Amino acid sequence: MFNSLDVLQAAMDMARHAGARQAVTAANLANADTPGYRARAIAPFSETYEAAPAADMRRTRPGHLSPDPGSDGSARREFSTAEPAPNGNSVSVEQEMLSAVEIEREHNRALTIYQHSLEVLRLSIGRR
Repeated sequence: MFNSLDVLQAAMDMARHAGARQAVTAANLANADTPGYRARAIAPFSETYEAAPAADMRRTRPGHLSPDPGSDGSARREFSTAEPAPNGNSVSVEQEMLSAVEIEREHNRALTIYQHSLEVLRLSIGRR
């Protein structure tokens, strides 16, 4: 009946991606006063998912299909284009707060998809 449960894998990938984005946002906020620090960002999951190769070529583990074994395909880091402060720091606390809210929504969306998928599976086998 269920040959492929890609929706569960996608939900897990989305939650993992949100966690990586939150870690980068937290690092940016932690270094908001560090002279010369450049804010980093990770593209939203929707952009990363659309840019991924065909379904049969998706990454299954870190280092798979990547020349750099330590890299995480979902964690495409970009430097912020915000204008730096006089001390060279480019962290915008307001922008990071907005990013944190967006990331929280992405994570909640992933958990909701995962929970509903499990509900459908339980109902299909007659368990509640």
